[in-house]
Amino acid sequence: MEALKRKIEEEGVVLSDQVLKVDSFLNHQIDPLLMQKIGDEFAARFAKDGITKIVTIESSGIAPAVMTGLQLGVPVVFARKHKSLTLTDNLLTASVYSFTKQTESQIAVSGTHLSDQDHVLIIDDFLANGQAAHGLVSIVKQAGASIAGLGIVIEKSFQPGRDELVKLGYRVESLARIQSLEEGKVSFVQEVHS
Repeated sequence: MEALKRKIEEEGVVLSDQVLKVDSFLNHQIDPLLMQKIGDEFAARFAKDGITKIVTIESSGIAPAVMTGLQLGVPVVFARKHKSLTLTDNLLTASVYSFTKQTESQIAVSGTHLSDQDHVLIIDDFLANGQAAHGLVSIVKQAGASIAGLGIVIEKSFQPGRDELVKLGYRVESLARIQSLEEGKVSFVQEVHS
């Protein structure tokens, strides 16, 4: 997705050969027009898949997930990382390690929002080692729902997340695939379209 790649090149900050900071448009401040384009793109890629729910994780996955849900006309459920007085019954949970925060979180979704009748699209802001994605997959499977695929805004292709998910049989659609962050520069995987 060219608009996203341009935004990454113009506003992304390479902090190391492993970490890309995109807080000016995705992780802290949100560019709503870009999020709308991202939602349109995910909706187009999964339009024929019979999606009934979108599942994401707080907080950076919410904006692209909501825009996709708006386009597909389906509800968005987000996994919470923090305990809530109102989120207590029938919880579906998973443990997720965050490389950038260097912490482990217990994520949770109320089982009342997912069922074995749902066909789910998982959306997340980043795919690197795949910890968040595996946690969300676990929660969807606990509900007995099926998974149409995973929509990823930015993928770090030099880390193993995609390969692990594909080996498990999941469809992964990434809008910007980063090949390298070496020498402070973002280089993208060259996509071949047939």
